[in-house]
Amino acid sequence: MRALPSATLAALLAASVATPLAAAPRDPLAHTYSIVARDPKTGELGVAVQSHYFSVGPMVPWAEAGVGAVATQSLVLVDYGPLGLDLMRRGLTARQALDSLLAADPHHEGRQVAMVDAHGNVATYTGPACIPDAGDAQGGQFSCQANLMANPTIWPAMKAAYEHAQGDLAERLVQALEAAEKAGGDIRGRQSAAIVVVKPQGSGKPWNDYLVNLRVEDNPKPLVELRRLLRLRRAYDLEDQGDAFTSDKKPAEAARAYAGAMRLAPDVVELRFWAAVTMYTNGQVEQARREFRAVFARETRWADLVPRLAKVGLFPDDPKKIADVTRLRPAGKSAR
Repeated sequence: MRALPSATLAALLAASVATPLAAAPRDPLAHTYSIVARDPKTGELGVAVQSHYFSVGPMVPWAEAGVGAVATQSLVLVDYGPLGLDLMRRGLTARQALDSLLAADPHHEGRQVAMVDAHGNVATYTGPACIPDAGDAQGGQFSCQANLMANPTIWPAMKAAYEHAQGDLAERLVQALEAAEKAGGDIRGRQSAAIVVVKPQGSGKPWNDYLVNLRVEDNPKPLVELRRLLRLRRAYDLEDQGDAFTSDKKPAEAARAYAGAMRLAPDVVELRFWAAVTMYTNGQVEQARREFRAVFARETRWADLVPRLAKVGLFPDDPKKIADVTRLRPAGKSAR
């Protein structure tokens, strides 16, 4: 990222930080561990976090496609998230953005903040007033940070886990969190977690740029639940891919995508139902009938939905085809 002229930098800071940041008494104590990262292969940006704090997701993790990712924690000031992204969007590096916000924050001693920009530049700050054990560790295009930990091995364990992890960015972020927990984690225990991963380039519609956006608000084992949700997210993504392949008349690719979705989430009947609807609508009748039969054997209520879908164009509005499917319901069973 090219350096900005001093006059330009000053103007950007004035635009984003017109007044000192919020006062300390209003800052929640979201002590936690987190990781921010850019995938050097794909350009994806992400941040993941776990804390003994209710609903950590709305406060600590921030990310924007093509811009960067931020984790703001400890004596958390949420402003660092949106303002940090704004500064990076305007052309500042992660280091320039973080330093400017720290300079405008009269209570920065209790902050812990990490940023990574779209070029992989990383900046981290662990204030001297963060409750120990607290610290951070950086690697290639990522940073791990933690405070109020059970011991000082937490953030080094996260760094090592991330560097050795396999899989996509979301998987590696979760493995880093799991390593932190295995090393001792938050001295208070655990309560909530979150993960956000965005595309490498923004579309102009930020709501379409999330690849993963999951939160566990309150759970005795938030990382276990976060991994379950990530598995379901992957299953639904495969279902969407199957629908797209079916619409493109690529039945073999669609079958593989649907099979992958069902393999990841075998207990989610709805995935199987919508796969069957899409296949039947696109002429893969026999395969669809097999799936419908399996769905109705587990939950007969789905058979009642077929004629309703036909009324709104989501299934062939043909009495013979509707009957062909609904009669696959096991004999003697109804939805109620």
